[in-house]
Amino acid sequence: MSQADLDSLVPEVAPRNRRDFLKTAVGSAFALAVLPVAAETITTDTQGLDAGETMLDVPGVKMPVYYARPAGKTHLPTIVVASEIFGVHQHIADICRRFAKLGYLALAPELFVRAGDPQSLGTIAEIQSQIVARTPDEQVLSDIDATVKWAMANGGDEKRLAITGFCWGGRIAWLYDAHNPNVKAAVAWYGRIVGDKSADFPNNPIDIAGKLHGPLLGLYGGKDPGIPVASVEQAREALARGNAASKASVLKVFPNSGHAFFADYRSSYVEADAKAGWALALAWLRKHGVA
Repeated sequence: MSQADLDSLVPEVAPRNRRDFLKTAVGSAFALAVLPVAAETITTDTQGLDAGETMLDVPGVKMPVYYARPAGKTHLPTIVVASEIFGVHQHIADICRRFAKLGYLALAPELFVRAGDPQSLGTIAEIQSQIVARTPDEQVLSDIDATVKWAMANGGDEKRLAITGFCWGGRIAWLYDAHNPNVKAAVAWYGRIVGDKSADFPNNPIDIAGKLHGPLLGLYGGKDPGIPVASVEQAREALARGNAASKASVLKVFPNSGHAFFADYRSSYVEADAKAGWALALAWLRKHGVA
């Protein structure tokens, strides 16, 4: 992730050395002094839902997973929600409830649990070096596998599985789509497409674009400094050379938006494009047999 991409994640109202720019523990409140609009955007209630936190045994740790689903129902379309670098905070939980209100079992695993709590660090650069850089892709994919296994034992429909993700989670949505043959569809909101690789991070979306299991919808901002439109075009070309699911994938660029345009708790939010993107995402899941 470039410095420009990191910078684009920080709300304009938050100095880079603020230690409480975002509260990340599942079920906690936002730091309202830093994000004054947060309380106004966490509006999806739990009426008619079964929602809360479960702890999954994964190698070396118990991993928190926030879930939301229609109460008393089973065989539900299932969607994994992969978070930003800030972890599973109230905005991510709210997104899970939005899906649940539409009939989904939605789950957000705390994929950074081994590395630490992003909220405890003072800068975005520290989160990148001490949390994200210490969370290898293989571990993330395995932890999502464990989340999916729990979902299937708790009301999920194994034939209707999807994943969506935001920023860091957008990249993960691509990778998990190529990892799990049961994925029927994916929706990636921004997220790096190209970049450096290493033993812990052996692939970027561009490398696996031709090997997807479910068609992917990618939603990007034309003014995002960390994800140039040129890299989106590279991905389009790679998808076109790939298998059937890859060729059926679609990448949409919103020319007037920057990074995190769906994040309604931040000043990066662009209402028109966020609503259009959400409508496209829901239609995509329906089209590919998840809803």
